[in-house]
Amino acid sequence: MLSLVALVSLIILILDNGVLGFLRFSKDGSKGHFDITEEAVLETTLQVCIDVANTEGQNVIPPPKPLTTESVAQACSSSGSESFHRAKGDMKWKNVNVDIIHFFNPEYHFDNEEFVRGKKVITDGLAVVKYKLKQGNLEDAREKLGSIMHTVQDFYSHSNWIELGNKLPHLSLIRSDLSFGNVADKSTPTCQSCVDDDCHNNILQNILRDNILITGYFGQKSKPMGKCSHGGLADLTSRIEPTGGINKDDLKSSHGFLHATATDVAKAATRQLLEDVRSFAGDRTFLRMMGISRRSKAMCFVIDTSVSMSEDIAEVKRVASVIIDSRRGTANEPSYYILIPFNDPDFGPLTKTTDPDIFKAQINSLTAGGGGDFPEMSLSGLQLALTSAPPSSEIFLFTDAVAKDTYLAGTVLALIEQHKSVVHFLLTGSFGERRRRSGEPDQASQMGVLDPQLYRNLAQASGGLAIQVTKAQLPEATSIISDSTSSNLVTLLQAVRNHGKADHFSFLVDESVTNVTMYVTGSFPSFTLISPSGVSQSHRVVSGSLATVKTVGNLNTVKMIKQVGLWAIRMDSSEPYHLKVVGKSVINFLFDFVEETQGPDLGLSILNTRPTSASNTTMMITVTGSDSLEVTEVVLVESSGAQEVNGSVEPLGGRSFLVRMGRVPVGDYWVRLSGVNSSRVRAAPIIYRRQSSTRVRISDFTVMAVVTCNSDLSPEEPLSVFFTVSTNGMGGHITIQATNDRGFTSSFPTSLLLEAGTSAKGTALFTASTNTPMGSDVTLIVEVTAPGPADSPALQRDC
Repeated sequence: MLSLVALVSLIILILDNGVLGFLRFSKDGSKGHFDITEEAVLETTLQVCIDVANTEGQNVIPPPKPLTTESVAQACSSSGSESFHRAKGDMKWKNVNVDIIHFFNPEYHFDNEEFVRGKKVITDGLAVVKYKLKQGNLEDAREKLGSIMHTVQDFYSHSNWIELGNKLPHLSLIRSDLSFGNVADKSTPTCQSCVDDDCHNNILQNILRDNILITGYFGQKSKPMGKCSHGGLADLTSRIEPTGGINKDDLKSSHGFLHATATDVAKAATRQLLEDVRSFAGDRTFLRMMGISRRSKAMCFVIDTSVSMSEDIAEVKRVASVIIDSRRGTANEPSYYILIPFNDPDFGPLTKTTDPDIFKAQINSLTAGGGGDFPEMSLSGLQLALTSAPPSSEIFLFTDAVAKDTYLAGTVLALIEQHKSVVHFLLTGSFGERRRRSGEPDQASQMGVLDPQLYRNLAQASGGLAIQVTKAQLPEATSIISDSTSSNLVTLLQAVRNHGKADHFSFLVDESVTNVTMYVTGSFPSFTLISPSGVSQSHRVVSGSLATVKTVGNLNTVKMIKQVGLWAIRMDSSEPYHLKVVGKSVINFLFDFVEETQGPDLGLSILNTRPTSASNTTMMITVTGSDSLEVTEVVLVESSGAQEVNGSVEPLGGRSFLVRMGRVPVGDYWVRLSGVNSSRVRAAPIIYRRQSSTRVRISDFTVMAVVTCNSDLSPEEPLSVFFTVSTNGMGGHITIQATNDRGFTSSFPTSLLLEAGTSAKGTALFTASTNTPMGSDVTLIVEVTAPGPADSPALQRDC
């Protein structure tokens, strides 16, 4: 059966009609929303770092302009630039997505003289940002902040603020206690007709003389008599008297001669918005929201607390204590400490803190008890971890039992893909031998849960390891926790073979890589390591000239002695295995699948579903760690086979690259990137290669959800979620399951008819309970099971 999952938390409305504001990306000398946001974030973040350093008696030498992500991260003494890239990208994508989601909502663009409603978008949004910051939800706060930036920036392109001679931002935009001042009413004429280059002086003189604030009208078939239009090909009102427009979206716009001034003031206004958030949050929290931290990854434990886990819990306490005490005040100190216990029927509560002593106290308070019927609520605990931990976290789940809540497998897999987090399973005891309570049905046997294959599948999808050891061996296996939570961890190679056979692999170690470690999980795998110089070492050699090998349970850990160059691994196993090679390096990459839309600029938006085999596959790649990195090759590598799909690479500036793959066959893939680093003076460029930790899925099916009302969910008022399931393959009757993570009342069709090569549509209704606190988040999940071969879920990401 084919399972598809839609995760919805905000409005999703995909349109294809150009833009309503500044260009999304720079073009022909014009600046877009990406550029304005990028510059404002870099400048503000650097200033905060300088101010923090000054209060600590330190001195920060500002990097040369133009500022870059790498130079600002280095000036801020951040543990790396990857999280800064990710945070900045979150805000930029949420910014440009406003043009897609709210294309026909004029208040989001200050069109149609919607001053009151436009300002409300900003001030209400700013209130949400501050509420999220107060809750400690930094990821949601910065995403909401990015969407507000769009409306703030559009004000300076769509109004006559610049034409009135203003060189500074309008302070009232972000202040609910201030009014706009002298604004035009609906009956006041504002423009005279103009054509193309004659539009420089189309605003009526009395409007300018009396300092009256106006905006253009957009997109409608009619407008009030005498009003200005936005202008441009997509604006139908610009053909109605008075013709022409006043927007300053780019240099070729109706008022493009003021484009540079508008972007400068829009950037200043964006900085003003950021400073307001900084003032509320405080410098340290603001920097963490921006991905600037002197700490490493989050340390996240999901722990089975059932009665048989006493030894395991004691080991978790020991490991956590060692890591906390050894990393205090260092670059490897975790950015967050997250703890989620589970057994049956309970899971939680969640502990998420930056204070190691609070975390220690919570872990030390754990006790083992209950859970005597074998399966536990492990996936419920893991789901909570995935929605609570920062993106790209490393999560460690400890259990000696299989999952009772297997119905969450599709949702958990979708969350892994969405957040690109790595999940390691530390499995102890003999699975299937723990006995049920007397007199109860043998649930384990009925569900086929004697084999922890589900855990292996989830681990492999995330790029994590499913480690099976005895309880006595667990202390030997927990070194994986310390290794995996260190800063600047990169993946050099990853492969899964579900049917053991002889195979060869290679990986490249460049000069920036240290601490190279190979992990192999499987039953008695045979392997030979071959160095760049041709020297080989068998897995039977525990301590050799190339590496030291340690085996515990099904985990083989190979700590390698560094040699720069191309290494080879010869594998020979009759059983399935998972191979992963990691190292430490500042050079890494981020990726997202995107879709190209029609419009006057390069129209890119984050793909809200998994890529399908029926359409061209396009990716946005951002390399991190140096301003001298180039990308020469991007390949999708089949995770459990030898198939590779090459893409064409197009530089976009700012260490970002557009990769077009064409159509990719259905399957699971790792993303592999190769490139050069030309930062060294008078020396040959360094060749580097990296691979993604989490794998991606190309599917024949997609599921898309569309929320048609405001993203605010009011108690006792149903929220409609329209979803569409499309297929390029076979059809048939599909079953629907709609859930949410807060237990809200829901109704939905239980089945739909899907014809081959077509789409099927359905609607789910959700109603919030009356006692839901204001500002609460809810994740709506629509799961679709359709006829076809076994497959993993397709994901509809939130917008």
